[in-house]
Amino acid sequence: YSFNQNVASVFVEVAKVAQMSTSSVSKGCFVFKPSSKKRKRPLTAGDYFHNSQDDTETSKLRFQLCQSLWEEMKLKTELLQDNLNKKILDSLLEFVRNSTASFQSSTDDWASRMRSDEIPTAALVLGVNVPDHDMTFQSLSDLLQQSVTPFVVSLQSKECSALMHLVQKVLVQLMGCGVSVDDEEDEEESQPGPRGADQPPKRWRCSLATLCDWYQTVQKKAASSSPSKKRSSSSADFRPNPPIVVIFKDLESFNPKVLQDFIIICSQYIRKLPLIFIFGIATSPITIRRMLPHSVSALLCIELFQSLSCTEHLATVIDKLVLTKKFPFKLSGKVLQVLVGIFLYHDFSVRNFIKGLQLSLLEHFHSQPLSVLCCHKQEALTRAQQLRHEDCEAIRQLPSFMRYVESQEPQEQVKLLTSDQHVKDVCQMLLKELHHYHKQYYPVLRCLHALTSSLPKHPLGKQIRELHVTCLERNVWECEEYGAAFQLLRMLAKDDLVAALQKCIDILTSAKPKELQDALQHLQDFSRRFEQLDNGSAADEGTAEGGEDVSPSKGLQKKTDLFHLQKTLLEMRETRRTKKLSRFEVLRNKALDFMESLVKKHLVPPESQTLFEVCYFSASGTLRRHLNATPRTSIQTALNNPYCYLQNEALKSDRGVISNAAPDICIVYKLHLECGRLINLYDWLEAFATVVTAAEGEELDSAEAAKVDEVKHARFIRAVSELEFLGFVKPTKQKTDHVARLTWGGC
Repeated sequence: YSFNQNVASVFVEVAKVAQMSTSSVSKGCFVFKPSSKKRKRPLTAGDYFHNSQDDTETSKLRFQLCQSLWEEMKLKTELLQDNLNKKILDSLLEFVRNSTASFQSSTDDWASRMRSDEIPTAALVLGVNVPDHDMTFQSLSDLLQQSVTPFVVSLQSKECSALMHLVQKVLVQLMGCGVSVDDEEDEEESQPGPRGADQPPKRWRCSLATLCDWYQTVQKKAASSSPSKKRSSSSADFRPNPPIVVIFKDLESFNPKVLQDFIIICSQYIRKLPLIFIFGIATSPITIRRMLPHSVSALLCIELFQSLSCTEHLATVIDKLVLTKKFPFKLSGKVLQVLVGIFLYHDFSVRNFIKGLQLSLLEHFHSQPLSVLCCHKQEALTRAQQLRHEDCEAIRQLPSFMRYVESQEPQEQVKLLTSDQHVKDVCQMLLKELHHYHKQYYPVLRCLHALTSSLPKHPLGKQIRELHVTCLERNVWECEEYGAAFQLLRMLAKDDLVAALQKCIDILTSAKPKELQDALQHLQDFSRRFEQLDNGSAADEGTAEGGEDVSPSKGLQKKTDLFHLQKTLLEMRETRRTKKLSRFEVLRNKALDFMESLVKKHLVPPESQTLFEVCYFSASGTLRRHLNATPRTSIQTALNNPYCYLQNEALKSDRGVISNAAPDICIVYKLHLECGRLINLYDWLEAFATVVTAAEGEELDSAEAAKVDEVKHARFIRAVSELEFLGFVKPTKQKTDHVARLTWGGC
């Protein structure tokens, strides 16, 4: 005990000496007590919502609202995608079950024997939206493992460059599958070796014979287990001898020679191994014929499956996530055009479209302090009464609220500009009106689309999203396409018009908006009146409203001269002008006039609504910069103006001026812009050294500063190498001490 006390006292004395001087290790061994300061808390995702100008609690609240709203949208998206893929996945499951049944059948006729020598193959055409394929194959693999077979292999071309690698991947994934055995001994016996992460055990050869032996061993062990043990097992109840399903995710990218050899080898084991292939095709089924010769394709029994097109998938996603009042977050017309444009002109990926929607949601809640009101109606009304003074000032600065204030009486204007409580009360009223606007907008939008979508040449667009973008950007009834559409509607036959009106009635009935009950009754009344026209006689319909029927040839039956002929034709033209409309035409005009009144009342642009900025995200430029990046422009911006990305005040400089505080590659890049097609490396080095020397504070006239030391030389070489890697310069054989410039002007 006394020895420990002495040691402790020595360490205390050493620590006191260390506090006075710790400049040399040779003076002793120093002990430092741990700092009592708390460790820095790692930043969470919610911390990035906090700006210096925002309150911390408000930022956290916005992040929570953003997160909860995205969870709702994500859940809706997953359910929607499951429903859309259900038909094709059910068809594939049925194909695998039928193929399994044919394997196990004992029929001995000639056709069955021929089919038994072929490998059942499903050619699944998924389309060119390659980023969405992984999700489809994952769902298919999960369903197969849950209900049909535990032996499912997923292969990608990048992992199967050679036949040995392909067989190795098949063995690794299959021998790692869980098998329905109950005691640990049986499980160890059923699996030939430990489960490997990268390759099978070295004592097992990578061949189909090894796989065949392993499969037969597994099935014998599964068949020998008692029924009570099978019932107590947690695994799924599979049929005897479940098939081995091999999924080729990207068939077009596989090496044809590797694929052909693998199919030929598998065909030799088809009587021992119940193999089933699934080909994932992005382009066309003719790919199989191009990759596989007839001698190989004859070994496959191919059945074609076509998935839902990506455009239909996108239309459904937009209909359920964007064109709905269930979610308070909305997209402006330009933002929706950016997302749809990226989809149509880049990848056709619905998954990437949903990611763009998520980014829009995140950017809106991050950049808009008043997004705390972007929530469901009752919650928004409650939060409106909890607004701080800063939030009320932000509301007063909104352009839509400023227009609202200007339209009020002078006394009301004073209250709105001075009283925070009055602003909160008015804000509640305006939020109610905004929610009512959305309730009325979407049903009327669908009604207008139902009327115009079947017209020739689709004046207002074939997809409802096109009509929606038009309504968001301006008054739709003021555009030429709207006038052309209603001109065509005024020439519709009765059956077509009644069918279109019935669609509108169904839309308003399913939406059940209280504000549109009168409109629904009017449409139902028009539909009944159109049906009543069928009860009248054809003569009644032609003469009741139209008066006398003037036949074009009535006045031309006898011979006449040119003067009387001209007079008769003029009389006939005047008669046509003054001819009254039929009952159907009158009723058709009344119905279309009523629809036009609905459009003008409910399809006004959202900019006309006060506080629309709370719910609508309109920063299309920011979204385009994030999603549709241009690497060349970004690189040039970084080299020309490094302050744009580094945000260092020392890097600010006028246009065309070379800042001596900039990174070396920026200095070298700006110097190379002043040169011609060939750049002398020595002159370039001297110019670089001059700029760098000025940055270090040395006098440029001194003899030492004129010399280029090794450090500056090395920095210059590295900067030039980086420019060469980026593609701005390249070596040239014309002159050994020169490089060639590759970019000019805006390139």
